[in-house]
Amino acid sequence: IWIFHGFYAEEKLVGNLASMSASERIKAIQKMPETMKKKREIRNKVLKEITKKSRHHSTQRPCCTQCLQGTVVSFRRFGNSLSEYFHLLQLWHKTLKIIGAEFGTSVLSYFIFLKWLLTFNIFSFLINFSFITIPQFVAAEPNNLSFTGVELFTGAGYFQQTVLYYGFYTNATISKIENGPSYNMQLAYIFTIGIYFVICFLILLFSMAKSFRRNFINPQTHSGNASKLLCTWDFNVTNEKAVMLKQKNLSTQIKEDLSEVNREVLNLTVTERVVRIVIHLVSWLASLGTAIAACAGVYFLSINNLKLFVKGHKNDLESQAAMLVLPIVTSLLNTFIPFFYSWLGHLESFQTPGHQIYVTITRNIVLKISIVGILCYYWLNIVAASESQCWETLVGQDIYRLVLVDFMFCLLGSFFGEFLRRIIGTTVCVSLGLPEFDIGRNVLDLIYAQTLTWIGILFSPLLPGIQMISFSIVFCVKKVSLMMNCQPPRKVWRTAQMTTSFMFLLFFPSFLGVLSVIGVTVWRLKPSAECGPFRGLSSMYAAVPEWIKILENYTASKWVVWIYHNLITSELFFFILSVSVLIITYLYWQIIEGRKTVTKLLLKQIIN
Repeated sequence: IWIFHGFYAEEKLVGNLASMSASERIKAIQKMPETMKKKREIRNKVLKEITKKSRHHSTQRPCCTQCLQGTVVSFRRFGNSLSEYFHLLQLWHKTLKIIGAEFGTSVLSYFIFLKWLLTFNIFSFLINFSFITIPQFVAAEPNNLSFTGVELFTGAGYFQQTVLYYGFYTNATISKIENGPSYNMQLAYIFTIGIYFVICFLILLFSMAKSFRRNFINPQTHSGNASKLLCTWDFNVTNEKAVMLKQKNLSTQIKEDLSEVNREVLNLTVTERVVRIVIHLVSWLASLGTAIAACAGVYFLSINNLKLFVKGHKNDLESQAAMLVLPIVTSLLNTFIPFFYSWLGHLESFQTPGHQIYVTITRNIVLKISIVGILCYYWLNIVAASESQCWETLVGQDIYRLVLVDFMFCLLGSFFGEFLRRIIGTTVCVSLGLPEFDIGRNVLDLIYAQTLTWIGILFSPLLPGIQMISFSIVFCVKKVSLMMNCQPPRKVWRTAQMTTSFMFLLFFPSFLGVLSVIGVTVWRLKPSAECGPFRGLSSMYAAVPEWIKILENYTASKWVVWIYHNLITSELFFFILSVSVLIITYLYWQIIEGRKTVTKLLLKQIIN
């Protein structure tokens, strides 16, 4: 009787589960107090029951309904298989897993950040190429300059008369067919770049807020030690290499979590504390003094650089060599001074590697942003007021050379800073051992390169394409150098918050500083009178009010005029928008704080 009753109950359970939706059925099976083997048996019986019912119903349905259902199922299977293929084709997915397993999340965060910047530049290149460069090809005049190959390093010569620089773009309205649709290059140029920066602002803000919420506001929901130990394993992983990689990855993550729990607190004497404070102060004074000296050198060199261009050279080779002096010296400072900062960090003997990395990043960001600020002052106040026929193209060439030389020095930094360091540490001075991957220096190199790209978009629309190629090569070179030359961090530590810090540094001061530079260029500076799409205007932005005046004559475009006068040019609108954002942010923060308080109270109740 008991056997019959159990069989009847199981049949009833299978029938009930078969009548549920897929998500409800999965949740119901997961909640059952049964073994995994028993749950699989129940799931298989439910699937068989569903198959029987579908066959029974299919015999009673008309032919059209069966065909429609078959088509829907086919599309669903095609979509699932397509998503699986996209997951497999995800850029460097396997490489990132290997790096995370071998070197931990601290080094992995650098490569994730590099990959994210690469996708950013791909997006930027596609937008600029589609809406600015392709229309210019229609109205482009033939280039009469000869190509010698040196232009690849200097960015001058043949490239001056190409779509690489601002000065080549026309200010005319492009129309391939008479009385047909036309394309206003002035509006396309300013709106494409403007909308791109708005999209970048929103993406950066959203990514930073999402990462901040995950890693700072409520990190426990994403990194529970018990859940990571007991519930993280994916039983779908059956390949032996994949299993070993997954084991290494989980082992490294658990070590990083435990390192925070077992962190030792140093009990220092008063004398030791005073010595540490003195070392920190001397290190900060040395780093700030070095940054000030570097900025002064870049400023005086840039002034001399402009004089050379204005006077001209009789010898072409001398002129081309003079073009590379400023970027080479700037890159030398940006390459060797961070090594000095890293040495200062080791000298200070911080308690945790994270503290040392954050201090090194702060010193590097002060150096690099200061140098970029000096260069922007030179471009906007000295080059823009010079006697050059097309100062925008001159600025674009300077940024092109800076990006190219910085890329070369980045590769040389991997050779000298990691490869030769490994040779010295394994043959000459064995006590040094293998080098560790310098996260702070490498991350700031990326932020510096991306800052130059954002500034150069206005003067060289295809610069993101060049940066896209350089970031791809940097990723491959850094990966090979990491695997061959570097060792995992000696102190294991968790860096869930590091990616958030990278994004914040990219947003401020990098991106907001770039917006300031672009704003001054578009609203304040007068464009060159003989080149570019904005020639003859008082400012680049003057093209928009002129377009609005034309639209006022058309009834169908009155809504655009209203938006411009009442929203875009209204200070009140932006004030209300800013206050609303601040209020929403404050309310959201209070909600999160309330949830954290409730969570702490519930944890206390569970403990008691």
